[in-house]
Order: sequence, then C-alpha cells, then structure tokens
Amino acid sequence: MTSPVHQDHIFAGGELVPAASPDRITVVDATTEEPLGSVPDGNETDVDRAVAAARTAFDETGGWAEWEPARRREVLDRFAAALETRGEETAHLVTHQNGMPIEMARNFEAGFPALLLRYYGRLVDEQGVEHVRPAMFGGSTAVRREPVGVVAAIVPWNFPQALAFLKIAPALAAGCTVVLKPAPETVLDSYVMIDAAMEAGLPPGVLNVVPAGRETGAYLVRHPGVDKVSFTGSTAAGRAIAEDCGRLLRPVTLELGGKSAAIVLDDADLAADPAAFVNATLQNNGQTCYLSTRVLAPRRRYGEIVDTVSDIVGALAVGSPLDPATQIGPLVSARQRDRVESYIAKGRADGGTVTVGGGRPSDLARGWFVEPTVFADVDNLHTIAQEEIFGPVLVVIPYDDDADAVRLANQSDYGLGGSVWSADVDRAAAVARRIRTGSVGLNAYSGDPGAPFGGVKASGYGRQMGPEALDGYQVLKSVYNVPSPAGAGEENAR
Repeated sequence: MTSPVHQDHIFAGGELVPAASPDRITVVDATTEEPLGSVPDGNETDVDRAVAAARTAFDETGGWAEWEPARRREVLDRFAAALETRGEETAHLVTHQNGMPIEMARNFEAGFPALLLRYYGRLVDEQGVEHVRPAMFGGSTAVRREPVGVVAAIVPWNFPQALAFLKIAPALAAGCTVVLKPAPETVLDSYVMIDAAMEAGLPPGVLNVVPAGRETGAYLVRHPGVDKVSFTGSTAAGRAIAEDCGRLLRPVTLELGGKSAAIVLDDADLAADPAAFVNATLQNNGQTCYLSTRVLAPRRRYGEIVDTVSDIVGALAVGSPLDPATQIGPLVSARQRDRVESYIAKGRADGGTVTVGGGRPSDLARGWFVEPTVFADVDNLHTIAQEEIFGPVLVVIPYDDDADAVRLANQSDYGLGGSVWSADVDRAAAVARRIRTGSVGLNAYSGDPGAPFGGVKASGYGRQMGPEALDGYQVLKSVYNVPSPAGAGEENAR
C-alpha cells in the first residue's frame, strides 16, 4: 500500500451512501504500526438504513427471495468472478491489517469466498425449492425450503473475508438478504468486496455493509427488522448475543472460541511432517479458533515430544507477513499482543517452563510480534491450558494412556477442533471419535468446505460449511393435501 485509504460511505440498497455517523474507525498496519486508512464508525441510523434496504429487497414481490435458484446462482457466479479479479488486492489488504502471512491470505481471503459462492449457488440449484412426499393418512404433502429472511452477519478480524462468506454465500444462495458488520480491525477489505458486488449486479439491498464497533453490532443483533443472526467471535460476545436472540426467539448460529487438543499417540512421528503440525497448531500466527494449542503427549515420550515440538516451533520464520517465506507474522493489534504476553506471564507464574520463545523478536523493532512459544510442565487445568490465548503459544501436557488422553482432551469448556497424530490412521480415527468436539483432523487439520463445521459446549452451536449450513438460512413449510405428483415416489419441484 502506497497511501492510506479513506472511505466515507456505508453500503446500503446497492449504493455507497454517506454514513450518518460522524465518527471514524482508523485501521492500523500490524507490521509497521502506521495508519492504513479510515472508514465510518457506523451508528444506529446507519444500521436502520441497511436493515431497511435488506428488508425491502427480501419482502418485495418477485424479489431475490422469490427468484429461481438457477437465477440466483448466475449472480453468485458473477460475484465469485469479480472477487477473483480482486484477489491479490484483498489478500494484501488483509495481510496489512491483521498480519496474516501473505500466502495464507491468497488461499483463504482471496480464493475461498469465490469457492463458497459457487458451491452454494450450485447446491441450492440442485436441491430445489420443494419436494412432495406421500402423507401418512393419504394424499400428499409438499415440503418447501424457504429463506429465513434478513440475516445479520457479524464477523471477526482473523479471517475477515473467508468467515464473512461462510455466512454470505449460503444466505444469499438460500434467498436471504444480508447486513454484514465487519470487525473494525479489518474493514478495508470489505470495500473491495462491495466493489465486486456492484460489478456482479447484486440487486439493491441483497447485500449491505455497515462498518462499526461492538455497541452498533449489538443494536444490529436486536434490530426488529432482522430475522436471523450469524456470529463468529469470542465466547463472551456469543453468550450476550445468545441471550438477546433467546429473548427475541430469533434463530442464531454461533461459532465461538476454542482450546482444542492435539493428541500425539505413542507411535506418532511429528518430525515427519512438521508443516502439517504447524498448520494444525499455529496457523495464522495462532489467531485461529480451532487450533490444537494443547499438545497432549504420552508420558513415556514426554521429554522427546517436548523437544520435537520445540525444535519445530523454534525453526519457524518470523517476520514481515508480506514475505512469502514468513511463517509467523505479527498479531493484529497492540491490545492482542498485550493479551498474549499476559498469558505467557501467567504460564510462567503457574510453574510452566518456556522451552522456546516467550518474548518479542529482538530483530523486529516495529510490529506487534510475539515469538512462537512452547510451554512444558503444564497441567491441563492451568489457565494457559484452559483459556483461549489466540496467539502463537502451545502447551505440552503429559498423559498416561489413550483413555487418559481422551479424558484430558474433553476436560475443557470448549469443543471446536482437534487433531490426533499416529502412524496408525485407524487407531487415530478411533480416538478421534471419542473426543467431544465439532471437528477433528487425523495427522493434519484441514477443513472440508463440503462438511459441516462448528462447535459444542462453549464453542457455540449451529454449523457452517457443507449442505448443513443451508439449514440455518432456510425454514421448512409443509403444504398439506397437495395434488400427488405424476409418477411414483418423491419429486423435486421448482
């Protein structure tokens, strides 16, 4: 970036319109600590305008909600193509804002949104709107899948575009309209997305964007014009949103925090594929919700595995996230660095031993960097083993046998991700099935867009990705005593 980028508008009703709020959000480069630009800090009036536009677009006769799925699919395909042409710009903006290594940004932030748009456009087109089934007492019933309505989508800063489109893609494909509130730390990339949406010809009001902080986000959650909320973020914020939605009887999907376990079985060889281990435990500078940051090691190999993990982590390249060779970049903000450093201090105070890292890189005077850090001599009930740190910090915890490893993995308030490492994949799979969590990787962790992703316990509820994600954006309607379809069995109908 050569000069700061300043925006004065929100996106509502298919147009960039001047923000009602006089307040501003300043976005800062995570590596240089210099301002990148600024955008409006949206207020309640801005939200009212965006929700009204989404409401009109959803309710109008013959509008987006009533379009044939194939017609919506054509628009989503155009949206995907427009995003791809802007992929490099998006990747660089995200990297500047939150410190994500550039190669990861190219994969997740530039490539993933287009994949999701095409996937859900095709899925809804193939699914159809209704099917007719025989009624138990004679006649037939048509079961229809209809869009839930106006969706409030609130996303965090760690994967701003990828996580936004985990909501936008299935919602739009289902026929919903969306009001998106991006995180203040990573909001500049949203304007690239807006430009792509306008080029693709999304009908006015189908997608709306209001940059804003937490209080305005809470107003959006409670807005009477919203029919559904989809939130990704901290468990504390998720609890508050769940309380609001429960009182309003408003459906909500919550993808929250995690403190996942990497169970290293006694036959595992982590050194055989260190890149897979790093991806599962330290991806995006540790700023990823599902990471396996608790490494459970068999007691008889504990010292050896601590040494292996320390060697892997100590060899990581730390530096500018714009350098393709960098594996660990800066954290998103000074506040986040302070948070991570406070956990490192707590881990030391509780008796943990830092085997590698534990400070700031001595050769990087600017940027919110923390050395990738490994703790040994940690009990599973220590604070650094139980609370989400959201930074490049791993703890290695001993266990006695497979049953004890599963017990420790499940001894957590969270249940979002996890991994099992073994030379015997069948054995690893058997252990994985006993972990109480929403997803587990075997000798790696790589989410599958075609499979559901989400958490249990304090990691939230509802699912994103896969066909199951559509359920959250559709309501089922039964129409009784419809004429039986021609031919036998069920038949899809448009």
